[in-house]
Amino acid sequence: MGSPEGRFHFAIDRGGTFTDVFAQCPGGHVRVLKLLSEDPANYVDAPTEGIRRILEQEGGLLLPRDRPLDTSRIASIRMGTTVATNALLERRGERVALLVTRGFRDLLHLGTQAREDLFDLAVPMPEVLYEEVLEVDERVVLYRGEPGAGTPVKGCTGDLLEVQQPVDIAGLRGKLERLLSRGIHSLAVVLMHSYTWAQHEQQVGALARELGFTHVSLSSEAMPMVRIVPRGHTACADAYLTPTIQRYVQGFRRGFQGQLKDVQVLFMRSDGGLAPMDSFSGSRAVLSGPAGGVVGYSVTTYRVEGGQPVIGFDMGGTSTDVSRYAGEFEHVFEASTAGVTLQAPQLDINTVAAGGGSRLFFRSGLFVVGPESAGAHPGPACYRKGGPVTVTDANLVLGRLLPASFPCIFGPGENQPLSPEASRKALEAVATEVNSFLTNGPCPASPLSLEEVAMGFVRVANEAMCRPIRALTQARGHDPSAHVLACFGGAGGQHACAIARALGMDTVHIHRHSGLLSALGLALADVVHEAQEPCSLPYVPETFVQLDQRLRRLEEQCVDALQAQGFPRSQISTESFLHLRYQGTDCALMVSAHQHPPTACSPRAGDFGAAFVERYMREFGFIIPERPVVVDDVRVRGTGRSGLRLEDIPKAQTGPPRVDKMTQCYFEGGYQETPVYLLGELGYGHKLQGPCLIIDSNSTILVEPGCQAEVTETGDIRISVGAEAPSTVGAQLDPIQLSIFSHRFMSIAEQMGRILQRTAISTNIKERLDFSCALFGPDGGLVSNAPHIPVHLGAMQETVQFQIQHLGADLHPGDVLLSNHPSAGGSHLPDLTVITPVFWPGQTRPVFYVASRGHHADIGGITPGSMPPHSTTLQQEGAVFLSFKLVQGGVFQEEAVTEALRAPGKIPDCSGTRNLHDNLSDLRAQVAANQKGIQLVGELIGQYSLDVVQAYMGHIQANAELAVRDMLRAFGTSRQARGLPLEVSAEDHMDDGSPIRLRVQINLSQGSAVFDFSGTGPEVFGNLNAPRAITLSALIYCLRCLVGRDIPLNQGCLAPVRVVIPRGSILDPSPEAAVVGGNVLTSQRVVDVILGAFGACAASQGCMNNVTLGNAHMGYYETVAGGAGAGPCWHGRSGVHSHMTNTRITDPEILESRYPVILRRFELRLGSGGRGRFRGGDGVIRELLFREEALLSVLTERRAFQPYGLRGGEPGARGLNLLIRKDGRTVNLGGKTSVSVYPGDVFCLHTPGGGGYGDPEDPAPPPGSPPQPPAFPERGSVYEYRRAQEAV
Repeated sequence: MGSPEGRFHFAIDRGGTFTDVFAQCPGGHVRVLKLLSEDPANYVDAPTEGIRRILEQEGGLLLPRDRPLDTSRIASIRMGTTVATNALLERRGERVALLVTRGFRDLLHLGTQAREDLFDLAVPMPEVLYEEVLEVDERVVLYRGEPGAGTPVKGCTGDLLEVQQPVDIAGLRGKLERLLSRGIHSLAVVLMHSYTWAQHEQQVGALARELGFTHVSLSSEAMPMVRIVPRGHTACADAYLTPTIQRYVQGFRRGFQGQLKDVQVLFMRSDGGLAPMDSFSGSRAVLSGPAGGVVGYSVTTYRVEGGQPVIGFDMGGTSTDVSRYAGEFEHVFEASTAGVTLQAPQLDINTVAAGGGSRLFFRSGLFVVGPESAGAHPGPACYRKGGPVTVTDANLVLGRLLPASFPCIFGPGENQPLSPEASRKALEAVATEVNSFLTNGPCPASPLSLEEVAMGFVRVANEAMCRPIRALTQARGHDPSAHVLACFGGAGGQHACAIARALGMDTVHIHRHSGLLSALGLALADVVHEAQEPCSLPYVPETFVQLDQRLRRLEEQCVDALQAQGFPRSQISTESFLHLRYQGTDCALMVSAHQHPPTACSPRAGDFGAAFVERYMREFGFIIPERPVVVDDVRVRGTGRSGLRLEDIPKAQTGPPRVDKMTQCYFEGGYQETPVYLLGELGYGHKLQGPCLIIDSNSTILVEPGCQAEVTETGDIRISVGAEAPSTVGAQLDPIQLSIFSHRFMSIAEQMGRILQRTAISTNIKERLDFSCALFGPDGGLVSNAPHIPVHLGAMQETVQFQIQHLGADLHPGDVLLSNHPSAGGSHLPDLTVITPVFWPGQTRPVFYVASRGHHADIGGITPGSMPPHSTTLQQEGAVFLSFKLVQGGVFQEEAVTEALRAPGKIPDCSGTRNLHDNLSDLRAQVAANQKGIQLVGELIGQYSLDVVQAYMGHIQANAELAVRDMLRAFGTSRQARGLPLEVSAEDHMDDGSPIRLRVQINLSQGSAVFDFSGTGPEVFGNLNAPRAITLSALIYCLRCLVGRDIPLNQGCLAPVRVVIPRGSILDPSPEAAVVGGNVLTSQRVVDVILGAFGACAASQGCMNNVTLGNAHMGYYETVAGGAGAGPCWHGRSGVHSHMTNTRITDPEILESRYPVILRRFELRLGSGGRGRFRGGDGVIRELLFREEALLSVLTERRAFQPYGLRGGEPGARGLNLLIRKDGRTVNLGGKTSVSVYPGDVFCLHTPGGGGYGDPEDPAPPPGSPPQPPAFPERGSVYEYRRAQEAV
């Protein structure tokens, strides 16, 4: 980053709390500066103010803030900014209208139909970015050559399409003019199949620009990838954010003379490349700030550490960003930020809501860090603005931050130092809560000192940040301990040693500008131009010439664009990518062939096939060589090397390091004398033993006891992490250890899930993530479960406990059990549970159990998919396993399990499994996942001892029990205060008239309850029978919803509850009863009855709307959203899955490309929600037009009995299943049927609405705002994985 012309180069990272400025000054020396991102009392724009201050300091002249800055001495400005992210989070973008194909007006509201928070009855969801919708009369469908079809047109993917309806330009003109008259000047245009045939969008865009719209975002230009929902969100984000960014850029320009005319101004994009100021767009800007840090450590740490893989750990004021670099940037091409799913290349940066500003709480015996943040205003308590207690305050109390090393920018006048007194005072309030619990709680213990409380919160924060790092590395087949930890961000240096030690890493690398590494990364980054287009070619030798031609064309586009920015060809490099997947799967990988040169059997651009197979094997543990490979997209990334290099060479060592001062820092065991060194005085070769503090003006590095820091040749700090001093953890309850064990137990279940997902082969487990993994105690009681699939909660516990009772002593090391029978804790037969006992030396009985439950796509029965709508016996639903030893003495019993899976074929009209290969592969994957769980449990016991781990298992279950007892007491006390009895009841009916009755008796003194389902109807002839485990799952789900905050979901939730279910009823049927409908339908009614008894909210749609379509060569299954029930202070959410399901729906373009259907409508069923003071949510209307003969099956409820309203609210509308024959005849199919459909027939599904709450005539106050998402919500591949898991 040299300055031969004697001018300044600025690189600026405008973060959520602080703005960091890195400047290379004339002569090559460096100046750095940190200032608050928002300080309206003192300056308008932080980056401009940072530049002004450095110019003022270097020039020795006063530069008034109210005058534009002279740019004659500024060569370049590079910036990463959170302007786009903040506008998205705070919904402060441009007014936007959405133009969408008719029939899809609510498509982006519906999205995937999955809710964000499983347990929040108010179903808070991010609002859409547009304020108006115009439906465009046009339709393009994929060409299938039916009789009467028009002449096909060819899309850019090579697919043939049929224009069924051209754009009605004349009708659209008047509608657009009315939008302009209402002050809307930005449009997002999203039409079906425009990713491959964009002409209709281009016609609409041309008309809009002609009429005077100032910004028009076409989805086919914003990101031409298949899947209209994320592409539509991307186009909306572009239309919403780009004008905001342009306004910011114009405002930034006005702070300089000549509006920066002769200054090179570049902005960092989400993909880690720089782009000119004028082409910086909204959809590519949301990770602009964090991307700089990834570039920073990739250019510095990775190179210095000899190419060892690096984990980036960027801990800032409001959140922590975790990423990975091993020689190339790791990108994702679809990710959510602030509830908006964007299709755009983005660095895989995983954000967790645990930063220096994360708030500290003590809840029901648990130390909790975040996700709430103090933000920049008011900031932590020590900022002297009345803020809450945070992680920063805990570090200050522990002596790990020194107020003297911070600038005096705090307090109302922005002129005071940090206040340790304010931190201590705020933390003392929390410590009082902690000690009150310790002395008066269920396990009395000695009170904790203030420092012990602070230390506890720091340790819990560290463990919270370790979980995403483990997930990020293990998801791709990497070992976290094989990485270097690159620590940066203002708050990261205080936590680096502890994080590395917890992950088994032996090296921490902290750049000398770690407090400003994101800004430094901007200085070192390259300019990038990308070109991408969709494709649908097979990856076979016959298509290699076409692929090479397309890649060459995109390469020319990139080179031309970079040359237009002034780069000579010698400074431009390109890299080609193909987005490949196995046919019939959704798991596409964007692969580069840069490490796989071309062969005689590959495209000239490289051997992409070998690259794909190698990566697939590494990430998933197997390949599918017999399966064809398909190309979804072709992409070229062009890079213009900026030539900027850091010339600020650190000084060499001149004698031993000087101790600036001695201070007292608190570590485990008490305070220790800790020397303080100034980073600027350290030279190459200096070695510092921990504990010590290394300080500069922008960061504080804590070298913990047992670690050693040394200064590298480049002036950075490398810390060798030593083993932690052994500490004794007893079996007695320690709330700090309880919080840490809570994370560790959950981490075991999560890591088991990662192994299962990686090694499974079926779409259901690998891509839909329809599985759960769990850890159980020696009594079979649930300890931890991930993910939280509602219908699995508590159910696996019944399965494990059945096996313990059934097998008794006949359980030995090397045994693995398989079970799915409803009377043995099963939910429905396709959910196969694999259970492995954990033995420990010296113990004759298992000390723990681990289990994994996965949904197998087919295990035989009378219909493909093993979910028949008309089954009347269990045998018709597939293979049955009561207690089967899948592995015996360490040997996988393949022959026996194969015979069992084929056994249903012996029953008349039934078939054995239709996919034995996938069944066996997935069962092996479940066994492997359990083995991972055993390994992790063993490591935990090895670290703490068996007695301690089992004790904390009990403590964590007791913690959940306490939370439920508190809720039951609060409910009972509230009723008692209003003179109401402590007994509540509710009743509802299945559509066949079967009653489900519940009476709940609250014991106020004990905080317990009896849930009595006596009076519930008998077992039914069909398949609506729900095994007992389903009712327990529904009950745990409801208890968690009623508690209203995160609690450990384990056996303890049911400890205060006694459940009475009459044998032989629909909720505890005979062993041979059919149950497939009970799992997907009756479970919803049980939830409605429980929540109705507590008066928590009105009934939601109470149905999953199961629709199956199939013929000899295809099969398709979906569940469809409806209305959610209203509550005491909220309107019901429309068009969303509720309660016991959260399944994502197939994107309309994928649906039409893979199956012989046309989706004619998918929109809200307006007015179907029940009226009330708070309205119930509306259901949806979904119309499928069939293009081939097929069998349609529907399994639905709430077609007879309406979803109830509460407190005078009206019920939601019933659902309706209509079949409209090609000749116009309309038939009501009823709730459950199978029927043959033919080309031209239309299935019209009307899903139920939610019930209303309160008298409709009462004036409704503004609904209580559902809890707002945290200031910096989670994002990244780890977060997307968890969302996908919970969308089952």
